[in-house]
Amino acid sequence: MRLFFILLLATLSLPSLADPVSKPRYAQQQLRVAGDNWTLTVPNNLRLDLLTAALDKPRMMEFLPNGDLLIGSRAGNIYRLEPPYTRATILVELEDYPHSVAYRAGELLIAQTDGLYHVPYQPGQSKIDWHDVQLLAALPAGGGHNSRTVSIGPDKRVYLSLGISGNCSDEYLDDSYPFDERRGGILVLDESKPNAHWQTFASGLRNPVGFDWHPQTKQLYASNNGPDHLGFEQPPEYFSQLPAGSFHGMPWFQFDGQSVYRDDCIDTKPPRPRSQVSIPAATFPARNAPMGVAFVPQGALDERFQNNAVVALKGSWGTQPAGSMFGKKSTRRAPALLMVQFSDGKAVKVVSLVSGFQRPDGTRLARPVGVAIGPDGALYFTSDTHTEGLFRLGPDQ
Repeated sequence: MRLFFILLLATLSLPSLADPVSKPRYAQQQLRVAGDNWTLTVPNNLRLDLLTAALDKPRMMEFLPNGDLLIGSRAGNIYRLEPPYTRATILVELEDYPHSVAYRAGELLIAQTDGLYHVPYQPGQSKIDWHDVQLLAALPAGGGHNSRTVSIGPDKRVYLSLGISGNCSDEYLDDSYPFDERRGGILVLDESKPNAHWQTFASGLRNPVGFDWHPQTKQLYASNNGPDHLGFEQPPEYFSQLPAGSFHGMPWFQFDGQSVYRDDCIDTKPPRPRSQVSIPAATFPARNAPMGVAFVPQGALDERFQNNAVVALKGSWGTQPAGSMFGKKSTRRAPALLMVQFSDGKAVKVVSLVSGFQRPDGTRLARPVGVAIGPDGALYFTSDTHTEGLFRLGPDQ
């Protein structure tokens, strides 16, 4: 574990920029879960608590204006939790995979594999009848990276992310591709006409599970899972700025940490040239499975974290040296929470936030997925494996 973070901090960032930001100071914390003691490394003056382990495969989160928390899940449930978020009830149970939800006035948006759904909803409402959940806009379905993340942007438009189905799938967000093959990036919903439809916002991302907007610049950033076919060390995982219309290369192009190169795993002609591939704002070591992203606004946590992005790393299923799943579990990338630090609106450094979720023998406490800032200014995150529940990182009082 210690070696992992030495290597991580040495290789996470792109070439260093001026005015570097110092990393937080850390302390050791003991956390007892299911009769087992875990030693975690957390920033000074903060404490990590497990609020509930009574969730079934929880994923992305949405805090509502009244303080309630809604959580999607692989189990088909959308959970509702009231402060202090220690007890969950099922808001609605669906047949598909409600990975994420987003709220806008009087309406709940539910992102499932085959489409974005909506239903009338008011904060505080304890139940939804699944018959009332209606399709708003269809999405390409099918296996492989079947999560769909929905969020409301600063411009009040609806954004949604989806990945391509495999490592080298010939899929692209463009009308020239068949509908079921329009995958790999961020979509924005056009609701200007009676029938809502999707427009491409950013393309060429293999699996951008998490995304959020910088609180000052309002620029969109996303995590991105790199492919598995190039082994354990390449390519690095991405944290990318996503200007409108940007192309990020995958699966035709990969970024090795220094330059963009053509990936020969796919022989179809790239839809756009190498010169148009956007370089990530920061990188993480390969096979880390970055998931949720949440910027810390002013007033949350403390000044060490504000205007920076928290990224959940789920950790790898692949093992060293080849990256297959048949090696020693102790060699897997460890789950963690990282922070991408910003200065003058630019990403300048990546540092650890919380570590210790994996022991030297490979056993794991949790695998972080969704991250969000609560109305109390604390950081909340879900884990859908090992401990299936909700955690809170807040002031140590």
